[in-house]
Amino acid sequence: MTHSDSHKSDTEQMLPILGWREWVTLPELNIEHIKAKIDTGARSSALHAFAIEPYRKQNQRWIMFAIHPEQNNTDIVIECHAAVKDRRIVSDSGGHKQRRYVIETQLLLGTTVINAEMTLTNRDSMLFRMLIGRTTLNDRFMINSSASFCQGFPSPPSTL
Repeated sequence: MTHSDSHKSDTEQMLPILGWREWVTLPELNIEHIKAKIDTGARSSALHAFAIEPYRKQNQRWIMFAIHPEQNNTDIVIECHAAVKDRRIVSDSGGHKQRRYVIETQLLLGTTVINAEMTLTNRDSMLFRMLIGRTTLNDRFMINSSASFCQGFPSPPSTL
């Protein structure tokens, strides 16, 4: 054990490590893999969305949206459907305020499954289609800002 290890709590030593970017699976949205930026400066997580259309399903508010899951590729489009959890005013990194739909969906990061809130916004001009903020990361991971893809590429879903 190194000197710095002796100052770590048992909890910190057991937490999985994330790099500054990781592969993520969003099974309920049929997104097998999407590259996400780990953003400890952001409170909430954000997912790229365009062609956002609210609708009602069994007296609940739902939303249909499309996503380009791959960076620099607008040819691949996935249509997603999710229940609307909320609409909130969110400030982006530039301090601009935007009212966004909020959904809750299952997120798979390595072997960790998280029910995560995501705000929906058009990230076509951004390098990453998804940001994972502090609320999603909370007490689940340690971050190594000099590493990438510590959790590996998602395995294909197992079929029974």
